[in-house]
Amino acid sequence: MKTEGDFVMVKLELSSLNKALDALGRSLAITNCAKKMEAMDDDLAETVRAGVIQNFEVCYELCWKFMKRWLKENIGKSYVDGIPRYELFRFSAENKLIDDVEEWMGFHKLRNETSHTYDVATAEQVFNIANSFYKAATVFYKNIEAKND
Repeated sequence: MKTEGDFVMVKLELSSLNKALDALGRSLAITNCAKKMEAMDDDLAETVRAGVIQNFEVCYELCWKFMKRWLKENIGKSYVDGIPRYELFRFSAENKLIDDVEEWMGFHKLRNETSHTYDVATAEQVFNIANSFYKAATVFYKNIEAKND
């Protein structure tokens, strides 16, 4: 724990987020390799794509929870308890944890859709946005890790 101004900075344990990002990155590496995907039969390719979607879901959930936890510990509980997701992302951007609030709201919308219904079109949207999410989540991880020392 360190102090900064009037705040006591709390170090967060980020290993679960790091593992989730790694899993998403590895599953994306497979799907981004046309040669590997072409070598798979349709069932295996569908399973790999489903893995990307599942890894997106887990990683997204951990990202927003770590945003909230970091803000709660470093900005104040009263600022983040009960706030809507847009405000959470706005506070995260103000504190240089993320770059683009609207981009994160798009990730949130897709995550909500995957948790309430499963259809091919939603799965395709999540799969198509997974690379962008991975880049944004990696930036978030690096930012929170830098502020976590």
